[in-house]
Amino acid sequence: MYARHVSLNLKPNQREELTQTFEKDILPLLQKQNGFTDEIAFVSPDAKNAIAISLWDRKENADVYSRETYPQVLKSLARMVEGTPEVRGYEVAVSTLHKTAATR
Repeated sequence: MYARHVSLNLKPNQREELTQTFEKDILPLLQKQNGFTDEIAFVSPDAKNAIAISLWDRKENADVYSRETYPQVLKSLARMVEGTPEVRGYEVAVSTLHKTAATR
């Protein structure tokens, strides 16, 4: 299992719009991707920062998403985000989501 960790700096008063954009635009795109498993997004208490973590069955499927679909996601987020989101990838070591076992 593979995880994409995206860190975002939010413009002021964008928490609600970010949430709506995730629900209406981004999650439907993710759910159409091969190998997509789950998404969880966090917003800091002061609503200045957000983190989105998507889980994938394999790194290769996350890479295809990064190349082919993520640019569209960035366009959806542009009006809410300051700067360029930082993306990092991780191999999942342990997970209880959907009772999946991480493999090496």
